[in-house]
Amino acid sequence: MSDQEQAELRLKAARLRQEHEDFDAAIKAMLTVGCDALQVQRMKKKKLAIKDKIAKVEDQIIPDIIA
Repeated sequence: MSDQEQAELRLKAARLRQEHEDFDAAIKAMLTVGCDALQVQRMKKKKLAIKDKIAKVEDQIIPDIIA
C-alpha cells in the first residue's frame, strides 16, 4: 500500500472517529432532554455502524501479519 493510500485511510478513520464522537454527544443530549427512546435507539445503532466502519478502515491500515 502506498503512503498516499495509507494517508487517505488515516484521514477517513479520523473523520469517522469525529462522527462517532458527534453521535455520542447527540445521544447524551437526547437523553438529557428526554427524547423518544426509539430515536435514541436509532442513534445508538448508527453510532455502532460507524464504529464498525472505523474498525474496517483500521484493519486496512494495519494488515494482519501471520507469524
